[in-house]
Amino acid sequence: MLRHALDGLTVVDFTQIGAGPTCTMLLADMGARVIKIESPDGELGRGLGPGWIGEDAALYHGFNRNKLGVSLDLKTEGGLAVARRLIAGADIVVESMRPGVMARLGLGHEVLSASQPSLVYCSISAYGQTGPYADRAGVDGIVQADSGLMSLIGLDGGEPCKVQAPVVDVMTGYVAAMAVLAKLAQRARDGQGGQLDVSLINAALALQQSSITSYFADRELPVRAGSAAPYSAPNQAFETRDGWVMIAAYMPERWTRLCALLQLPQLATDPRFATSPLRVANRQAMVEALTAVLKTRSTEEWLPLLRAGDILCARVATYEDLVQHPQLGFNGMLAEVAHPVHGAIRMPGFPVDSAQANALPHRPAPGCGEHTWQVLRESGFDDAQIAALAQARAVRCARSTAPRPSAQAASQDAGRTKQQAARSATS
Repeated sequence: MLRHALDGLTVVDFTQIGAGPTCTMLLADMGARVIKIESPDGELGRGLGPGWIGEDAALYHGFNRNKLGVSLDLKTEGGLAVARRLIAGADIVVESMRPGVMARLGLGHEVLSASQPSLVYCSISAYGQTGPYADRAGVDGIVQADSGLMSLIGLDGGEPCKVQAPVVDVMTGYVAAMAVLAKLAQRARDGQGGQLDVSLINAALALQQSSITSYFADRELPVRAGSAAPYSAPNQAFETRDGWVMIAAYMPERWTRLCALLQLPQLATDPRFATSPLRVANRQAMVEALTAVLKTRSTEEWLPLLRAGDILCARVATYEDLVQHPQLGFNGMLAEVAHPVHGAIRMPGFPVDSAQANALPHRPAPGCGEHTWQVLRESGFDDAQIAALAQARAVRCARSTAPRPSAQAASQDAGRTKQQAARSATS
């Protein structure tokens, strides 16, 4: 099971908000021991509501499960010393500072790799570590605009729209996790780590693989067409009597069956609609003809009829619908994370072999500094040293609110500690 694939590996996580935390959450979901570093005030994602769980934004909880929370003030020498100690015992560093910030702190790849050549160091930024835009800051919405993604979304002639879910952040996190796994596989062969340069702008272009390739083919700018696919028709949402249904019937045999099912046989022989490209070119007339029939029945009436005719279709679901979605329930994809204060927190779980993966308990997102004392003790600091660091405000040690781990989780943590101690002894 992938939930244990990275057991024994330690990640030090200097990221916040969306892209970096997605990457490190995936690594944690696969068994890595992820130490999340935050400032004493906590990361920015804690304040990005609405959508609140206690005093923290739901967004923060959704991106930070299965991590240990350590709070350091990297503006102090004590905080930096702790960070260096944690990195010395780690396999992977993931950071999302502006390019150059980690180097100025003495925590850049060039410095660390001199003593840790096997360290996998993943840097996530808006535009990359080098180049004319490297110094520019950027977040999901900015990069949705700058990458052309926003030009695809909405209706022709309307205002620019963005995907409301932070898809560029999440895509970047998945790309970063993939890159880390690839580098680990390479390291297993040659023993060498290295720096990975992952950017939101590159991930945003990867999201648009088909549309950008199409543009290079014919230099035609895409037209914003709402739910309609620019490359096939019918392949969009249609209005019904009480809602909307998404229909994909652009394959020749499905188009013919759809026309018959809607009792519109004349459309199947209409030369304007003979092929998918012609239906794209004459989309408006096609939509008007189909909608006139589809609006005579409710979505729930149409769905079984369409499926009986092997027409690809789905209701345009709301989040209220998702909680009762039979397949998502069967897949176990809507996971519950048990929080000791806030109770059960529901969120999308680990997406591979999800029924098995999410049947295992997830650790809730940590409070700010929740595991500082625990992690520092495991890294060789004694209680007096930790107390002195806390007194100097180099670290923040919050009262632990984490639930007592299960016997299985405790065994895993103990095994990781032993493996880390062995690795430190030989480094």
